[in-house]
Amino acid sequence: MKSKLYSYLYSIKFCFLLIVFFLLSNFTSVAQTILPQKLGYPRICANIPNIDYPSGYNRYEVFFKISGFPANETFFVLLSDDKGNFTNPIKPKIIPNGAAPNPPADTPTDKTLTFEVPSDLVGSDIYGLKIQSSSGVVSQLFKTSDLQSSFPIHFLSYSGTFYINNKSDALSFCNGGSVTLSVDNSTPSIPDSSPLQYPQLKYNWYKNGVLVPNETKSSLSVNQAGDYYVEVNYGPCSDINTRSQSVKVSGASGSGAVISSSLGNPFCSSLGSTTLSVSSGNSYVWRRDNTVIDGAISSNYITNLPGTYTCDVDFGGCKSTGSIDLKVLTNTSAISGVEVNKVNYIVEGETLNVAITTDAVSPTYQWLLDGAAILGANTNTLNITAQGSYKAIVTQNSSCSITTEFPFDVSYKVNLNAPKISNIVSPNGDGVNDTWIIPDEYISGTNTHIMILSSLGDIVFESDNYDNYSGWPQIAVEFTNFNPVYYYIITPNGGSAKKGSITLVK
Repeated sequence: MKSKLYSYLYSIKFCFLLIVFFLLSNFTSVAQTILPQKLGYPRICANIPNIDYPSGYNRYEVFFKISGFPANETFFVLLSDDKGNFTNPIKPKIIPNGAAPNPPADTPTDKTLTFEVPSDLVGSDIYGLKIQSSSGVVSQLFKTSDLQSSFPIHFLSYSGTFYINNKSDALSFCNGGSVTLSVDNSTPSIPDSSPLQYPQLKYNWYKNGVLVPNETKSSLSVNQAGDYYVEVNYGPCSDINTRSQSVKVSGASGSGAVISSSLGNPFCSSLGSTTLSVSSGNSYVWRRDNTVIDGAISSNYITNLPGTYTCDVDFGGCKSTGSIDLKVLTNTSAISGVEVNKVNYIVEGETLNVAITTDAVSPTYQWLLDGAAILGANTNTLNITAQGSYKAIVTQNSSCSITTEFPFDVSYKVNLNAPKISNIVSPNGDGVNDTWIIPDEYISGTNTHIMILSSLGDIVFESDNYDNYSGWPQIAVEFTNFNPVYYYIITPNGGSAKKGSITLVK
């Protein structure tokens, strides 16, 4: 009797231990945490000398603690956009094994990542930084060495002096008019010869040593006397040496420059080029979108391109800048039912309904298949059953003819019915195995999260609606002396993640 009792109690104890183990295992699997540690800097001023990284001026470390993650979990740095939002975060390049002398070794709970600031980053003083795991867990915001959760990040693309208005140190504007001060780019073919070669940069303009508010572009319209100069705006990373010369601007009697367009504004490009004319003076400098137009030194300039045109006119006693925002007449047309410049897949025997909407005056429509006009297809809709290369053309028939084209391809779907996740892809354009193929249980409509990472840990593809027919890779992949290897993480809705590698072959 006692032996049966002991057996019974032992069974209960064993079941209890199993339940506890199960609960603890599940608790561990869901309690994945990333704990940010304080950053070692109050701001990031990239591309300037840094004593911690003698081999490069763009290496920054983040330290964090983790718990509940498997040993093979990888982590990435996320930066907000320049407004501090993480809707479309920036994912900077991770430097394997760091770059500082004697980098701290990782442990199962303590991690270090070293990253580079992208060279085309738009400078801002309110960036945020987080860490994300390859399984999708995101940390809270990191705090800087002075305990701020948002902080300046600037990439100092250009440093040193530069010039405005052809190195002039004095300029007179015509009373009642204005003159434009603008950053020079006299040698655009020479790298790093002007800050204008870095379009992401912002500027600070000063008049008599006082900041001119709300002026951040590379040019400034002036109608008041004073001493002016401009500096590249790197926020708290700004260097007083990265600025222009000072220009003394004064007023004088004379007329203001005015630009007119012979075909009006907006103008109809199908009627030919329009002639821009400016008030007569002694000399002229024409610009389009703040870039000097070579050879444009008369009072007239002929163009068929839209843009912001200015002309600096020297009247002898004063200078004035005329300006016109030249636009081309357009209409609004859109196509529905297909994606333009992409392959649109249908099942053979299925009908694809395509339609065009437009506000064009007296529009006519033409549909082409493989370069030939489709007989009788002259309305704004087309029912497609055949595969091939299509083009829809909308033409406005009025005093101004405007044509809009919508090219797209249609192809039949092949029942791939992949039995397993592919680990070999040959993106050579031969139509066979060009994209990564996965079973139907993970494709679009199943709410499965797909993530593909490079061997350096960079996320190269991410989607919740993977399509085998237009999947990854979506751009050409460069092959060097080896076949590149990528890693995938497939996370089904409510299921456990699947992980593995993908090798690209020629």
